[in-house]
Amino acid sequence: MRRLRGLRSVLAGRDFRRLYATRLISQSGDGLFQVALAAYAFFDPQRQPTAPAVAGAFAALLLPYSLVGPWAGVFLDRWRRRQVLVFANLVRGSLVLVMAGVIAAGAPLAVLLGLGLAVVSVNRFFLAALSAALPHVVARTELVTANSLSTTSGTIAAFAGGGLGYGLRLVFGEGATGTALLLATTTVWYLCSSLVALTMAKQLLGPDDGPTRLALRTALGDVAHGLAAGAQHVWSRRPAGHALLVMASQRFWYGLATLSVLLLYRNYFHADEVAAGIGGLALVLGATGVGLFLAALITPVATRRLRKQTWITVVLVGAGVAQLAFGLPYRELLFVPAALLLGLAAQSMKICVDTLVQETVDDSFRGRVFSFYDVLFNVSFVSAAAVAAVALPATGKSYAVLTLIALGHCATGLGYAAVNRRSSRGSTVSAAGEASR
Repeated sequence: MRRLRGLRSVLAGRDFRRLYATRLISQSGDGLFQVALAAYAFFDPQRQPTAPAVAGAFAALLLPYSLVGPWAGVFLDRWRRRQVLVFANLVRGSLVLVMAGVIAAGAPLAVLLGLGLAVVSVNRFFLAALSAALPHVVARTELVTANSLSTTSGTIAAFAGGGLGYGLRLVFGEGATGTALLLATTTVWYLCSSLVALTMAKQLLGPDDGPTRLALRTALGDVAHGLAAGAQHVWSRRPAGHALLVMASQRFWYGLATLSVLLLYRNYFHADEVAAGIGGLALVLGATGVGLFLAALITPVATRRLRKQTWITVVLVGAGVAQLAFGLPYRELLFVPAALLLGLAAQSMKICVDTLVQETVDDSFRGRVFSFYDVLFNVSFVSAAAVAAVALPATGKSYAVLTLIALGHCATGLGYAAVNRRSSRGSTVSAAGEASR
C-alpha cells in the first residue's frame, strides 16, 4: 500500500509525467533501433561473428563517446535541458533515416557502424539529460521511487520496442531492405518523443543558473575547468564516488556476460539456425526485462528497510551466486532464470546509484557527473569486450570466464560493503570528535 501511495504521488506531478513520457517513447524507439542494428550486424546468415568481431563492433559504438562524454556533460550544466531533449531526438531521427538509406544502398558494414556510433552517442547524451533533469520534477524524498519507475520503465520500454522490432522484422524481411524499413519506422518514435518534450516549459528542467553564451576559446577553457571541478566535486561526495565505481565494476562483469550469451546463442546453441538463435536470445532478453520490472517493485521496499549501499551488496552477491548455479551446466533454458536474476541485480543497482548521485551532487554539477557516469558505463563495457575478444572462444562457452563473472560480482559486492563499513565508521568517529569539542 505504501509503495502504491509513493507511485501515485510521483505520477500525480504533471511535469514528471511529461518527462516520463519523453523517456518511454524515446527508449521504445531505441529498442527498435537496436534490433535492426543487431540483426543486421550479428545475425546476418552471411556472417558468423567471432568474439573479436563482436568486441570490435561494441568498441566502435561505445568507446568514442567515452572520450568526449565528460565534455558533453559540461554543456548539460549550461544548456537548457528541455532543449537538449527536443533536439537530441530530432538529431537521432535524422541520423537513423540516413542509416536506412545507407543500408538500402548496400554500403559496407563499417559505414553503418560509424552512423550507429553517432546515434548511440546522441542517445547517451539524451539519457544523461533525463537523469540530470529528474530532481526538478519530483521532491527529494521521492527520488528513489521516481528513479525506480523511470529507469526501469524506460528499459522495459526498450525491450518492448525490441519485441515490436522483432515482429516487424518478420514482416519487412531479413535483408537490407527489411532493415532499412525498420530503421525508417524508428524515426517516428524519436519525433513523437521530441514533441512531448516540447510541452514542458523551457526553464523547467534546469540548470538552475541558466545557460551562458561565451566565445569559443573561453567556452573550451571553461569546459576544462568545469571537468576538473566536477571531478573534485564528486570525489568530495564519497557516497556518489563509491557508487559510481561499484557501478563501473558491475558493468564490466555484466558486459562480459552479455557478450558471452550473444555468442552462445549465435554460434553454440543454434549455430546453423539463425532464426532459432534470435528467438532464444529474445527469450533471454525477455527474462532480463522481467528482472528489471521486479527490481522496480522490490528496490523501493528494500531500501526502506536497508541502506541503499547494503541493498547493492545483497543484489551483487546474489547475482554472482545465480551465475554459477544456472550458468555452469551450459543448458539453454537455464540461461533464462540466470538472465532474470542478473537483470534484477543490475537494475536494482542502477536505481540506487542514480539516487545516491542525485541526493549528494549539487545541481550545478549534475550534468557533468551523469555524463561521467555514462563514460564509466561505456568504458567498463568496452573493457569487458576487450577481455572477451581474448578470453572467449567463438562459441562463447568458457567455464573459466563464467566462473570469473560470478566471482567478480561477489567480490565487487563484498568490497563495496567493506568500503562503506569503513566510511560509516569514519563518519561516526568524526561526529563523536565534533560532539566532544
